[in-house]
Amino acid sequence: MRVLFEHVTALTMDPALPELKNGFVAVEGAKIAYAGYARPAGEFDRVIDCTNKIMLPGLVNAHTHVPMSLLRGYGGGCDLHTWLNQYIFPAEAKLDPRCVAAGTALGLAEMIASGTTCINDMYMYTETIAQTVLDAGLSANLSCGGVYFGAPEDFSPETCNDCQNTKALRENWHGAGDGQILVDASIHAEYTSNGPLWQWVADYARQYNLGMHVHISETRSEHENCLQKYGKTPIALFDQYGVWERGGAAAHCVWVADNDMELMEKRSITAVHNPMSNLKLASGVARVPQLLEAGVNVALGTDGVASNNSHDLFEEIKLAAVLHKGVSGDPMAVSARQALAMATVNGAKALGRDTGVLAAGKIADIILLDASRPNLIPCHDLAENLVYSARGSDVCMNMARGRVIYENGTFLTLDLEKLRAEVEGYALPHIFGGND
Repeated sequence: MRVLFEHVTALTMDPALPELKNGFVAVEGAKIAYAGYARPAGEFDRVIDCTNKIMLPGLVNAHTHVPMSLLRGYGGGCDLHTWLNQYIFPAEAKLDPRCVAAGTALGLAEMIASGTTCINDMYMYTETIAQTVLDAGLSANLSCGGVYFGAPEDFSPETCNDCQNTKALRENWHGAGDGQILVDASIHAEYTSNGPLWQWVADYARQYNLGMHVHISETRSEHENCLQKYGKTPIALFDQYGVWERGGAAAHCVWVADNDMELMEKRSITAVHNPMSNLKLASGVARVPQLLEAGVNVALGTDGVASNNSHDLFEEIKLAAVLHKGVSGDPMAVSARQALAMATVNGAKALGRDTGVLAAGKIADIILLDASRPNLIPCHDLAENLVYSARGSDVCMNMARGRVIYENGTFLTLDLEKLRAEVEGYALPHIFGGND
């Protein structure tokens, strides 16, 4: 299908053409064919008038646990480890594939409506998540965060459920949907596993050229306990096992040390900043300006909505831009364009995706925002408006991989009423009691 966007005002994230004003963007199939000021020749199946709209590359949510939409706000008012052990882990023990499918679809609907086109998700029942994502039309890097609490000498990949789930996920889903689904290797965290699992995950990623997704130094206690136990920080400890051989996405990085930052730049490890979740759980504030100064790629994630409580990545963009100004006293600690890059091109880099930029040859992940909304008037600077004034609710169109999946409040790949009935009639009673 050939689609032409005309009268385009866009922040492209392309250094060669940073902004378009009254330009054209053409899409052929799943890719952008043209972005510029001359109208492309030929006939188009659809022409979209972008007058009073703002175009932006689709947002990349680089750290999610999408099915946790079912736990939105559950167990609030706790630190991370109390929240996990007293609330989240017991609730998650009651999940089944049907619950996960419902929670995934709910989370995807929220993300689609607020402009996300690609995610990096770590969770259980991952094959169920893969099918739900495929149906919804987004792109996703999926992983099963490896957990192993047993004695190191008793570890066997044949009896470790997460190892077997990772194998099945790769064999059945890696590359599905012409690359819509990619499978990564994953370790949940240092404090939920030990050496033999780390080595197996590193070896498996090397064998099949997979990406890597790990929680890193989210809390002070996690970071300091690792130092006390192993004499190394989590980043350095995993490096000892070859976990970062092909780079990876390190979620949170709130307490990473200066030496960690040097290692992250050397190993091409992305720090995925989750400011809202880290603040809500009182985990701290990641040193993003220092990470950027060290040359580390920094992306953005919402984390699970149980600790956020939103999948609206525009909230994270604004918070990432203002938080570090307040902490440092420097009004340019994180600029508007840096914050937007974290949610677009930097996230795409972290996930190994050819998206996040409006330029010929890139995947056609494109969103439109309604610039006639009061909160977006006037517009003296496009980047400033998108970062400090825009909200996810301003998104009026979401095109993922060249396919419009949401437009003017209508979901084109999800049945919202059916989804709500499944969440309220089955998933929530199954987890929290009541009729199944």
